[in-house]
Amino acid sequence: LDDERWVQAENRTGELITRIQPTKFSEDRRRAVADYVERLIRKCFDCEVFTFGSVPLRTYLPDGDIDLTAFSGHQHLQESWANDVRAVLEAEERSKDAEFRVKEVQYIQAEVVKIIKCLVENIVVDISFNQLGGLCTLCFLEEVDRLIGRDHLFKRSIILVKAWCYYESRILGAHHGLISTYALETLVLYIFHVFHASLRGPLGVLYRFLEFFSNFDWDKYCLSLWGPIPLSALPDMQDGGPLLLTKHFLDSCSRAYAVMPNGNINGSIVQSRVFGSKYLNVVDPLKTTNNLGRSVNKGNFYRIRNAFGFGARKLARILECPLEDVADEVDKFFLNTWDRHGSGRRPDAPE
Repeated sequence: LDDERWVQAENRTGELITRIQPTKFSEDRRRAVADYVERLIRKCFDCEVFTFGSVPLRTYLPDGDIDLTAFSGHQHLQESWANDVRAVLEAEERSKDAEFRVKEVQYIQAEVVKIIKCLVENIVVDISFNQLGGLCTLCFLEEVDRLIGRDHLFKRSIILVKAWCYYESRILGAHHGLISTYALETLVLYIFHVFHASLRGPLGVLYRFLEFFSNFDWDKYCLSLWGPIPLSALPDMQDGGPLLLTKHFLDSCSRAYAVMPNGNINGSIVQSRVFGSKYLNVVDPLKTTNNLGRSVNKGNFYRIRNAFGFGARKLARILECPLEDVADEVDKFFLNTWDRHGSGRRPDAPE
């Protein structure tokens, strides 16, 4: 495609990103909500509470949740923490004097961890206990963003790809049997890893993302930063070709941030679990036995693969239309996102 078309398409996409990326008001609002929930948790037991995920990474959508995890060395809390936290949140829900409106407190037994989920001022808050992995993932993705640079191109691309997957295709959300956020971030990272030299902006990243993953042979291979690998094998972690992330960088991150089964960060401990293959298989860059695509069920796998293919074909046609129509056609590609957030009003920062 000619440069003029790309520039116009990327510029229009950039305007959309400014509508959905974090703002000072949304940052302040989310920080206030997180601090409030932290105070409630600390009423229950002695602990430290940290925010992880897309909020500190600053890649959340206006409808995105806040992830909190509480850390305590008291092992007996492993069984009782959820009931304690749920009780204090339900008390706030009933209270007329609560600092923030708390609603829909739920206990969820997820695949690996217990989660307390609630709405605070219409922002979803997920609370977990002793989940070190989320903090380690945050540190890893921050390092990657600093390495890539270009005015946080990695983070801006994550926001755009998440918006397309969530608003336009409805394929994001591990609790619905769809793609998890970390799996999606790893797929975006793979695009940077392999195609970094040719990426012009977030729309170019999305285009490569849709084109590549709609043609990827998910039935035979799992996706890893070391390249596609047969489902029957583990990654052979070798350098090959002019890739963005070197083996030294990935090994260093794995040593620094990999969380072992006992919860410790220690790269020298042997990872004992076996990679469990499912339908959309993505190897965790920090722990090769962890399948980030395990949340995707069979029916949704076909839905996701079809969405990637449809999106790739549609975007390719848009980028070949007459120059004067490019901006309008790009808007149509993100129609739901523009309809929901084009005005700039946000559910996480009401006026």
